[in-house]
Amino acid sequence: MVSDRALWRGWREATEEALYGPDGFFVREHPAGHFRTSVHASPLFAGAVAELLARVDEALGRPDELAVVDVGAGRGELLAGVLGAVPRELGARLRLRAVERAERPEDLDERIEWLRELPEPESVTGLLFANEWLDDVPVDVAEWDASGTPRTVLVAPDGSERLGAQVTGADAAWLRRWWPPEPPVDPLAGEPGSSGDPGLGAGINGPRDAALAVEADAESGEARDAAPSPVAGLRAEVGRPRDAAWARAVRCLARGLAVAVDYGHTRTARPPFGSLTGFRDGREVQPVPDGSCDITAHVALDACASAGAEAVPGGARDPVLLPQGHALRALGVAGGRPPLALASSDPAAYVRALSSAGEAAELTDPAGLGAFTWLIQPMGLAPEFLTAAGLARAATGRPG
Repeated sequence: MVSDRALWRGWREATEEALYGPDGFFVREHPAGHFRTSVHASPLFAGAVAELLARVDEALGRPDELAVVDVGAGRGELLAGVLGAVPRELGARLRLRAVERAERPEDLDERIEWLRELPEPESVTGLLFANEWLDDVPVDVAEWDASGTPRTVLVAPDGSERLGAQVTGADAAWLRRWWPPEPPVDPLAGEPGSSGDPGLGAGINGPRDAALAVEADAESGEARDAAPSPVAGLRAEVGRPRDAAWARAVRCLARGLAVAVDYGHTRTARPPFGSLTGFRDGREVQPVPDGSCDITAHVALDACASAGAEAVPGGARDPVLLPQGHALRALGVAGGRPPLALASSDPAAYVRALSSAGEAAELTDPAGLGAFTWLIQPMGLAPEFLTAAGLARAATGRPG
């Protein structure tokens, strides 16, 4: 007989097994077959990372060994691209390490080391880069019930949900600090209520209407005479595991730069119903924790930034949050159309330049891949490094 405990678990536990268990999605599947990242969209992205690496190298005084750590490396595509884009002299000094739970690809360049865990603390001098890693760090989901109490959402293997116990302890403290519930505003009435766009920020599920809370009350025999709380049905992904993961990554650096790139949000603009969703075969699908799809949610990047800054007191400088478009343009990725005169003088070069411009436009488009945010965390670099690199403008305010 299958126990109730085996059927109903928090999303964090269920997702951990579904993605990273013995036959988990990321252990078994090739990520590029299910979703397209900036790395897969264009070699310009790896070229921009190579340019960033060169600037970090110069700021560090060109050490004999310069490390590049790719966290959540997939099949090593980014490191392979960086290796092909850097000058030969710099390439000879690189130590490239991919961190990924899946098995090492057979055709990966032998110069790239393959790790299952992050390097040891303070063992890296160079660049740590995490592209779309934090969104796949599993998290629990909280939903505010009819009384306005945050409760853990439990999920069954088929994706069915119900409300569990009240969120308490460190997770409750995280919600209070980073994701307090705020009723969406009706754009017509100008008052808290249902959002004018029911799907806003809600991922594949759409908004909740406290139905789970009503079911939970019915099961427990509790009766509610008062009107439901205005925050009933709102949801949040409890980002504490992601904060801890990013803090561990930052601690790997002795000197250098840590960068996380992800779809994200800050406290001033959280999605009111969360953003948990699934991806399979290039399409967004209902998140089901059975290993058949990726399960992801946007990242509270301001919380991660704060955790990274606090991870190494006195060592890490203030982090910066930048739109991907701003970061890539600062690193030389431009989407301008090539001059028409080139079409006459060198047609092949014109076609190549036109293709490159199209790829650059895709990477920087704020309605597409340009909607990613870069979290940039210097460690032991001169205060003027980010300004000199064109990476100093905070796009969404300082993390709190």
